[in-house]
Amino acid sequence: MILLSFQVAKRDALEFTPFAIEVGFRHIDCAHAYQNEEQIGQAIWSKIADGTVKREDIFCTSKVLCMLCVCTCVQLVQPALEKSLKSLQLDYVDLYIMHYPLALKPGEELYPKDENGKLIADSVDFCRTWEALEKCKDAGLAKSIGVSNFNHKQLEKILNKPGLKYKPVCNQVECHPYLNQRKLLDFCKSHDIVLVAYSALGSQRVKGWVNLNHPVLLEDPVLSAIAQKHKKTPALVALRYQIQRGVVVLAKGNNKEWIKENMQVFDFELTPEDMKAIDGLDRNIRYCDFQLGVGHPEFPFSEEY
Repeated sequence: MILLSFQVAKRDALEFTPFAIEVGFRHIDCAHAYQNEEQIGQAIWSKIADGTVKREDIFCTSKVLCMLCVCTCVQLVQPALEKSLKSLQLDYVDLYIMHYPLALKPGEELYPKDENGKLIADSVDFCRTWEALEKCKDAGLAKSIGVSNFNHKQLEKILNKPGLKYKPVCNQVECHPYLNQRKLLDFCKSHDIVLVAYSALGSQRVKGWVNLNHPVLLEDPVLSAIAQKHKKTPALVALRYQIQRGVVVLAKGNNKEWIKENMQVFDFELTPEDMKAIDGLDRNIRYCDFQLGVGHPEFPFSEEY
């Protein structure tokens, strides 16, 4: 299971990341856009310094600078990674991810917008950005490379790209019982691509990021009943569901009680009947629908999967 640093305040990253490492987390998911990589790096090195872990015990992920913008300017990809490495105080990341397939106007803004509040698109093919990530791997700055928020057609475009040197090792997408991504999961498995789930608990109710009109996943009666049967929380059931279907799962790291509880996901197993019941909850509900990107030619969520 992976510790997610998205929307974790800098001071919280310094407090909760060392605690997560102490209780057993080893994979830490970062991004320049989260604006806390410096604090994550300090936290990691504090646990290396006290002997809790060695660098090789930690699997650290980062993502292309400014989330989307640098994807449009391929010559900036390696400098972006180098900037993240400096913040993290690392010589390499274990995984470097292209955060979105959308190409936007280059610049320092995370989401460059026009006077009407619409994202300013660019015409750079994300396959060119992928080639820049391949060069980062060749340079030894990233042990592996992957993508996030790609649909199956966009994955196929990379997989079928002439001269492909490395295929994506993973695709990080929203995935939970209300959006179980079965078809995308099957596609990824058929190409030996690991599906990584974010918002595995239905996402926090953060205005501007999440559609607040959707039901709260962890209040679902089916999850609650299964949780009661196993004497676990609905959150643990939702996490365990992903693990048993071969999905790597992200868990938020800004609450000590939740961090410690999440490690209990390995203490029990869902029955085939439990799994079937949770499969039946799929409603194609996307909490993080990224309305900012609607209308972009590479908007990934228009496809079925």
